[in-house]
Amino acid sequence: MLKGKQILLIISGGIAAYKCPDLVRALRKRGAAVRCVLTAGGSQFVTPLALGAVSEDKVYEALFSLTDEAEMGHIRLSRESDVVLVAPATANILAKMASGIADDLATTALLATDKPVICAPAMNVRMWENPATANNIKILSDRGVGFIGPEEGDMACGEWGLGRMSEPAQIVAALENFFRQGLPLDGTRALVTSGPTFEAIDPVRYLANRSSGKQGHAIAAALARMGSVTTLVSGPTHQPDPAGVEVVRVESAVQMFDACTHALPVDVAVLAAAVSDWRPEQVPEDKIKKIPGAQPPGLSLVENPDILASLSAPGNTRPRLVVGFAAETDNIIENATAKRARKGCDWIVANDVSPETGTFDGDANTVHLITKDGVEDWPELSKNDVAGRLAERIADALAVTP
Repeated sequence: MLKGKQILLIISGGIAAYKCPDLVRALRKRGAAVRCVLTAGGSQFVTPLALGAVSEDKVYEALFSLTDEAEMGHIRLSRESDVVLVAPATANILAKMASGIADDLATTALLATDKPVICAPAMNVRMWENPATANNIKILSDRGVGFIGPEEGDMACGEWGLGRMSEPAQIVAALENFFRQGLPLDGTRALVTSGPTFEAIDPVRYLANRSSGKQGHAIAAALARMGSVTTLVSGPTHQPDPAGVEVVRVESAVQMFDACTHALPVDVAVLAAAVSDWRPEQVPEDKIKKIPGAQPPGLSLVENPDILASLSAPGNTRPRLVVGFAAETDNIIENATAKRARKGCDWIVANDVSPETGTFDGDANTVHLITKDGVEDWPELSKNDVAGRLAERIADALAVTP
C-alpha cells in the first residue's frame, strides 16, 4: 500500500520524536519516500542529521531559509506528497492547526496543503483530557484530519494514561489502511500460498518440487495493491517479500496447513503453492548413512493434509471464494476440471508445467481459468500480468458475493 507513496512527515516538539527515525525507516522499508519537516521543538529530541540519514533526503526546518525556499518552497513542500503525517502531534501544534496559525515552516505547510493530513498525538494525559485539546481535536476531525492513537500507557513524566504516541508499526499499519480506502478489494482479507514444500527425509535430505514461488508471490502482491489485507504463506523460495503483505514462512505441508488454518477467516484463498502430496512416514533424528554394499533404504510415505480440500469444505470459516491451482503435464483441462469437482473449490487455475514449457522458474505462464461456468483460456502472459488479471476477477466476484 505504501510503495511509491510520498509522505511529508512533520515532527513537532514532544519526547516521542525519538521514535521518528524508526518510523521513517519502517515507512521506507514499505516502499514509501519520506521527506521530513522538523520544528524547533522537535530538534531538541532528534537531529536533522539522523532524520536525513534514514530518509535519504533533505530535512527542512526554517520557513525563511533562502536556500530551502529556492530549492523547495513551502507551497511545493506541502503539496508534493500523498499525505501529510504529523508525528508526534503535540497539544501545541494541534492548537495551532485548529486556529489556523502559521508561524513556522511546519504550521505554514499544514495551512497551505491540499493533501490529506493525519496526526499521531503525543502529550501528557492531563493535556490530552483538557477540554481545550478535546475541542481542537473535534475541530480538526470535522475538517477531515485523521488521527492515529494516542495509546494508553506510561508517560515520560511518570504518569499513566492516554497520550502515548502510537508505535511506528501501528502508524505504518494505519497509513496502509488509509491508502486501501476506495480500492476494489478494500475491506477484504486474502490468503495466498506460494512456492514448494520441503518434506524431510532426515536432517539433511528432503523431498521437494520445482516451484519457484513467482506466480504465488505475484498474486499476493496484486491482491494487496487492490486493497486486500493479504497474508502470504510461503514455502522455501528465493522470491522477495511482496510489499504490503504479511509473509509467513514455512517448510513442510503440515506447517503450511497449520499456517493457513491460523490465517482464517479470510474472504478469498488463492492456493498457488505446489504442496507435496506425500511425506516420509518416519524421519530419523540422525542422517541416514550410506553403507557400502547394502541396499538403499526404503522410504515409506504418508499423505499430507489436503489444504485445498480443507479450505473448500463447507463451514463457518470457508472463504467466500477458494481458488486452487492445478499444475499438469497432460490432459490439462480434463485433469483440472476433475480436481475442481473433487476438491470442492470455486475456481481452478490450470497450467502446463511440462519441462519444455519453461513454466517452472520462468517469468511467463499460460493458464486456463476453470469455474462452474466453464473454461477461460488466457493467452501467454507474464506471471505479474496473470496475477493482475486474476486479482481483477477476484474483485469482481467478491463484489457480487454476499
